[in-house]
Amino acid sequence: MGRLFGTDGVRGLANGDLTPELAMSVAVAAARELADADGTHPPVAVVGRDPRASGEMLEAAVVAGLASAGATVVRVGVVPTPAVSFLTSEVNADFGVMVSASHNPMPDNGIKLFAAGGVKLSDEAEDAIEARIGEPWTRPTGARVGRSTTCSTGPSTTSSIWPPRSRTPSTA
Repeated sequence: MGRLFGTDGVRGLANGDLTPELAMSVAVAAARELADADGTHPPVAVVGRDPRASGEMLEAAVVAGLASAGATVVRVGVVPTPAVSFLTSEVNADFGVMVSASHNPMPDNGIKLFAAGGVKLSDEAEDAIEARIGEPWTRPTGARVGRSTTCSTGPSTTSSIWPPRSRTPSTA
């Protein structure tokens, strides 16, 4: 099998190449790899999607995977891809997930991941996530299972969704 991540995430024919099972596996691996390194809080992820019909199915799989890995998930619904990048940075989330195949044909869909700060993942981070897919792990249980909420009124509500976390002071 070739590299799972392409130029801009994981893409393919929705429910063909890009199945809900694969979406869930990518989400679990991302939550485990991109979690806060010091372990002081559960990973926080912003999840958005484009309006493709298959986006509902893939978003559900992504959210289930993230929550099963202990992540706090905020679904922002149908938004443009830059909104997920912006919100990931704005609320100091550990990472963001956009379910979209951008300009690809409608039957396709994709999963684009953003690192903390809303930036594109490095090839090394993508490789590390891909290496974690299918890897044995201990699932969180009880209160450590992740939670999911919907933010439908826009970024002005983010302060009530995430507990404030300190940002690194700017040196500029």
